[in-house]
Amino acid sequence: MIGAEAIVKCLEKENTEVIFGYSGVAIDPFWNSILDTNIKRILIRTEQNAAHCASGYARISGKVGVCAVTSGPGATNLITGIATAYADSIPLVAITGQVNSDMIGSDVFQEADITGAVESFVKYSYLVRNVEDIPRIFKEAFYIAGSGRRGPVLIDIPYDVQMAELPGDFVYPETISMRSYKPTVKGNMVQIKKVIKEVEHAKRPIICVGGGVHLSQATKEIREFAELNHVPVVSTMMGIGVMPSEHPLYFGMVGNNGQPYANRAMNESDLLLMVGARVADRAVNRPDLITENKVMVHIDVDPAEIGKNVGPTIPLVGDIKHIFRDFLEQDDHPDDHSDWLRTLEEYRDKMESDRVPDYALEAYAEPRDFIRRLSNAMKDDAVYVADVGQNQIWSCAYHIVKNGRFLTSGGMGTMGYSIPAGIGAKLADPSRQVVAVIGDGAFQMSMMELATMRQYKVPVKIVVLKNGFLGMVREHQHYAYNDNYSMVELKGDPDLSMIAAAYGMEYRKVDGNSDIDGELEEFLANDTSGLMEVRINPMELTKY
Repeated sequence: MIGAEAIVKCLEKENTEVIFGYSGVAIDPFWNSILDTNIKRILIRTEQNAAHCASGYARISGKVGVCAVTSGPGATNLITGIATAYADSIPLVAITGQVNSDMIGSDVFQEADITGAVESFVKYSYLVRNVEDIPRIFKEAFYIAGSGRRGPVLIDIPYDVQMAELPGDFVYPETISMRSYKPTVKGNMVQIKKVIKEVEHAKRPIICVGGGVHLSQATKEIREFAELNHVPVVSTMMGIGVMPSEHPLYFGMVGNNGQPYANRAMNESDLLLMVGARVADRAVNRPDLITENKVMVHIDVDPAEIGKNVGPTIPLVGDIKHIFRDFLEQDDHPDDHSDWLRTLEEYRDKMESDRVPDYALEAYAEPRDFIRRLSNAMKDDAVYVADVGQNQIWSCAYHIVKNGRFLTSGGMGTMGYSIPAGIGAKLADPSRQVVAVIGDGAFQMSMMELATMRQYKVPVKIVVLKNGFLGMVREHQHYAYNDNYSMVELKGDPDLSMIAAAYGMEYRKVDGNSDIDGELEEFLANDTSGLMEVRINPMELTKY
């Protein structure tokens, strides 16, 4: 067995079902060795999207996503996808080919120090020097990526190591023990009991959930705990979907682009449970406000996050699913916070905007109304993938999550994420409807993946909110530079009807004159790929 075959064997041992990537000489021994396996190989059209596909796959499957590309520009193109996964704590194993070991450092053709380049946004990286180390390294890589605070791990494998023969039989480690890496799973019971007492005594408790709840697969436990104790819940952008949007205990997303009543609820609480959230600037731009006059409990699997941006009253390190199971076992009676809930309902009724824009609707669809209608038309367990820009802000505020999932690039805010992530999500669960909502700027960053959808028959529905601008940046320039626009107008855009035809996709166009409900019903009626162009006002703002 050669090294490349050993890599494939490792992936089989880890029950890898799908791998996304791009070929090249330095990774060809691996791609050749995987041919006779049941692992599905997806050839994407640019390397960055291999990581985005693996991210969407990981987020829906709950498994570690896997991608593989060649050396040099292949590896460097992958960096943005790795950084995107790192920012949102998505478990990936990224495999890169490398030039021969004896040539490393010689600046030979397609050589790049990829382990050095990604150092600041991977959990760990390996440069494989010895073929005998492959089983151990892959066992460690999958364990590191999928445990503790999840994240990407990179394995760089020189061509000669892939071609080298193992001196003995292939043996994959049964167990793993790394002295320098032992993530905490169980929460400290003393701290857990303190939190339960605080919930009992609190008059105005609130839970703020982040993306860590999804990663821990703890949505069921969070919902049970909130319902048992009648505790309201708000979310960060990455925590959307932990509670169904129309759940009576859910009061929306916090942060600069969140609902004002959600921010007010968090600020006025006397007990704040921050669960699986980083307390970063997008969700909390004034950390001092959320700790004022309240008890703050910060629950996270990563001890480095606790106290990094705000000092908690009660820190609690551990896996969220385990901790909330302990909460439910220790909490033997429900608590009544009905007065607090009624107050929050009054805030929502008063502060929720129902204003209709004052421009003529004949030429354009209203994006907020469109997203509500799209949400209502989607299946109960559908996956909605929002891209970055104005479409993301509208999606966060107006998409209605039922029993499905909401995916987006939160920490890095990477344009072009939604189409490849949607491909990965659909391959993770082909039975679920997947809709990617994207602006026309981001669409042109990833529309090459329509070929991937066509080649592998991955039926993702794509909705392009088209305004002819980089909308979010135009909006910033509207406020900051008094409408002095620079580098934001997208002249020369392609005809989306012809793009759809070129890739064999159903095409529909929606504007203010359209029967939107009828168009959406027909667009979503079958499980085939489709492209819907939605014309919106170029001067539309994210907030009224």
